[in-house]
Amino acid sequence: MPRIWSYRKGALQPVTDNANIAATAAVVENENVKEDQQQVMRELQLDGGFIVPGSNAFGQNFRDYEKESLRKAIVEEFYRKNHINQTYEFAKKKKEQYEKLDKAMISIWECCELLNEYVDESDPDLDEPQIEHLFQSAEAIRQDYPDEDWLHLTALIHDLGKVLLHPSFGALPQWAVVGDTFPLGCAFDESIVHHHFFKENPDDQNPALKTKLGIYTENCGLDKVTMSWGHDEYMYLVAKGNNTALPPAGLFIIRFHSFYSLHRSGSYTYLMNDEDKEILKWLKVFNKYDLYSKSKVRINVEEVKPYYLSLIHKYFPEKLKW
Repeated sequence: MPRIWSYRKGALQPVTDNANIAATAAVVENENVKEDQQQVMRELQLDGGFIVPGSNAFGQNFRDYEKESLRKAIVEEFYRKNHINQTYEFAKKKKEQYEKLDKAMISIWECCELLNEYVDESDPDLDEPQIEHLFQSAEAIRQDYPDEDWLHLTALIHDLGKVLLHPSFGALPQWAVVGDTFPLGCAFDESIVHHHFFKENPDDQNPALKTKLGIYTENCGLDKVTMSWGHDEYMYLVAKGNNTALPPAGLFIIRFHSFYSLHRSGSYTYLMNDEDKEILKWLKVFNKYDLYSKSKVRINVEEVKPYYLSLIHKYFPEKLKW
């Protein structure tokens, strides 16, 4: 039986069954019962009732990097290159290069169509073109959060930065576009997938960048942190640079949705400020749909296209600088 997950105090936790919930409520006999029940209802409403599937598109556990599979060798080689080459100086240079937004002038929808050509080599859960995943995530969230249209659109566009793979956008290698992201300028946390590959990263030999805080101060805020370069950072720069009407939570999700060592493992929280901690709850909600909606279920794109075009028009200009 698939588990149902609930958003509780900053983490997604399994709710085993209704009987356990009822039994727990029965033993609470003080003046806080009513308040507690209302809090549970708020949490379940935030959770949306999404049922986590038991396996990915290959019939295996999600984000299982050790399981022998046809994609295991591809994923490991990807992270070897990623962890060796993603340095603080590399990321700074790429940000300076791409924040000029001088690569193209196209619409959000045109960008979605470009992703039909690419499969993410870092993803152990899916081997479908990227546009399939975008609509899977967006439609799953739309079903559970019908009134949060900004979240529907965020899901649709969160991976559009992967157009960095396209010749018109620089044809960057996959290790510089996809995969889990992490802070640079401080120590590499052991929770980062395939952490052992960092031994060959030049930053790992720099004493100034090997401490817990490195070049940062505690609670400085994630907006002050240089992240490894990739599609997350690029799409964040595109959205911000084109004056999107998305709320701050939407921009936060776009920039940090691949920051798994934070929102899955709880690492690097000492770099967060109060605003980051408040918005993080939305990233945790989004991640569930981003990760667990990957499947072989196909979305009728033409059927849902008018709805998403209306959201694009609401939150973005017709043509964007990329």
